[in-house]
Amino acid sequence: MKAKQVKEKFEELFGNDPLIIRSPGRINLIGEHTDYNNGFVLPAAIDKEIYFAFSKNNQDLCRIFSYDYDEMLTFQLRDFAPAPKGWINYIMGVVAQLQADGHLIGGFDCVFGGNIPIGAGLSSSAALENGVCLGLSSMFELDLDKLTMVEYSQKAEHEYAGVACGIMDQFASMMGKAGHAIRLDCRSMDYDYFPLNLGNYQFILCDTKVEHALADSEYNQRRQECELGVAAVQNLYSGINSLRDVTFEMLDTIRVEVPPTVYERCCYVLEENERLLAGSQRLDNGDLEGFGQLMYASHDGLSKNYEVSCAELDFLVDFTRDRQEVLGARMMGGGFGGCTINLVKKDRIERFEAEITEAYQDQFKRKPEIYELNIVDGTSVYGI
Repeated sequence: MKAKQVKEKFEELFGNDPLIIRSPGRINLIGEHTDYNNGFVLPAAIDKEIYFAFSKNNQDLCRIFSYDYDEMLTFQLRDFAPAPKGWINYIMGVVAQLQADGHLIGGFDCVFGGNIPIGAGLSSSAALENGVCLGLSSMFELDLDKLTMVEYSQKAEHEYAGVACGIMDQFASMMGKAGHAIRLDCRSMDYDYFPLNLGNYQFILCDTKVEHALADSEYNQRRQECELGVAAVQNLYSGINSLRDVTFEMLDTIRVEVPPTVYERCCYVLEENERLLAGSQRLDNGDLEGFGQLMYASHDGLSKNYEVSCAELDFLVDFTRDRQEVLGARMMGGGFGGCTINLVKKDRIERFEAEITEAYQDQFKRKPEIYELNIVDGTSVYGI
């Protein structure tokens, strides 16, 4: 068990009895590329987690050991700046946010390690930030509420890791609830929990094990194309701040004024928001089959209209379409690699995994990584 290993390593290195924190990764069931357009997302926290051991050291020094990288890094609490790269930036970023807001923290020791796959799009960075934030809040009695910690974690990623992420990853990791998905309104930050009564089904991730080099540039281009659509609508209508304020009728009025790709991108975002609202209602009604159909529709929109899929992702989704044990599948995340998320009947999981692995290996000469998931609570103090 990783929590026990982290605790034992901490005792070996620092000799103290530590505070233990667990912080989960996340999946997103539906609602992709909607967050930066002030739309809706539907994430859930998963049982792929990072565990932390903390104690005060009564110095001006922070000593951090990564169990998985077998690496110790340190920084002075009163004099530090972002490193050129690396995991230490997520931790220093959180410390910097706490200090900037006037919270008094002292030097501390920390060991962390976990089982969130790196590069699979499960938000290991958000789990790392949230875990550090809760650990420091608990240890130094800052009494921070969860939403404040989510904001600190997001700012840490912006300012120290240099990633202009939306709020979804940190929010889902911190606010997760076992057996539930969270519908988050990225404009108002209102949220509701929806039951995941999966019964005889389970979410399975299939990791393509590829990451295409164009992912970052294409991501930025999609944001710009959405902004172009918003700007065109703003020329005709007042009160438009983002695609969230735009209707299909408004889009039709600018169709001849913008490039076809801009129109397609904007249409996708509007349609995905509608799919998400319908999907959360179907979860509420226990309609897993209907939810699965919306997963496929989401993938088709991402692949054909938003054009952020790739051959590997499309292959994995298409493989499932005529299989009775799969209710739905779609690419998850920014695109151009990463995972598909699949809703699979439990008594057929072993066969499904074997057959999709064989088919993918035949097609692309590499094995996908398969992850079976359960939906868990968000970042919390953990007792061993």
